Amino acid sequence: MISNLAFVHPDARLGKDVNVEPFAYIAGNVVIGEGTWVGPHATIMHGASIGKNCRIFPSAVVSGIPQDLKFRGEESTVEIGDNTTIRECATVNRGTAAVGKTIIGSNCLLMAYSHIGHDCIVGNNCIIGNSSSLAGEVNVDDWAILSGGTLVHQFARIGGHVMIGGGSKVRTDVPPFIKADRDPLSYLGLNSVGLTRRGFLKERIDEIHNIYRAIYQNGMNISQALDLVEKEFTASPDRDYILEFIRKSERGIIRAR
Repeated sequence: MISNLAFVHPDARLGKDVNVEPFAYIAGNVVIGEGTWVGPHATIMHGASIGKNCRIFPSAVVSGIPQDLKFRGEESTVEIGDNTTIRECATVNRGTAAVGKTIIGSNCLLMAYSHIGHDCIVGNNCIIGNSSSLAGEVNVDDWAILSGGTLVHQFARIGGHVMIGGGSKVRTDVPPFIKADRDPLSYLGLNSVGLTRRGFLKERIDEIHNIYRAIYQNGMNISQALDLVEKEFTASPDRDYILEFIRKSERGIIRAR
């Protein structure tokens, strides 16, 4: 149902059973999947592609132009997967010439007043806490949780299954599967509770934990520790993900407490 008090551009494409509440604004060149709810005073601007069964709460702004002085009006987009919720006053900026699009995966929760900057890529099943902000070109892998008030520097990367404590400042990359908190942001151990809830078996969790003990607690530098992990631990998707993530880090990774 589309309220008579909402504005929906005639070029916007809305799927079956999309519900648009009074005073919502939907621009042209917008695609919204079936079953999505657009709350009152929500704004969906040019270039947005929103999946099925999403919920866009009041005063959220999706696909606003980037807050980047290099932006020159180039065509770019925001792509949001299915079953994602964007709460009150959250903002998602579209891409720039750098990448061309901002991507939010499926089954994500962007809490109130959170901000996703231009050209960010956020994976599936992520939670971005209240008032957390991602600067431009940040990557967040699947199942990451950023607690309220987290601030992420541009170009930083956050690994999958990470839990970051509230009020954190993320200046360097955060490897997968861990907990991070304190100032400066530090490795505090494995996110074992989160991994258990997602069905990781104890043996798998122990193996990941031992890998991080080798990286953070053996007195070697990072390069030496990674070589040790590659030599001493049997190849597996988890081991290889950790090695690849750290070796490809351009900003460096957080250190142990």
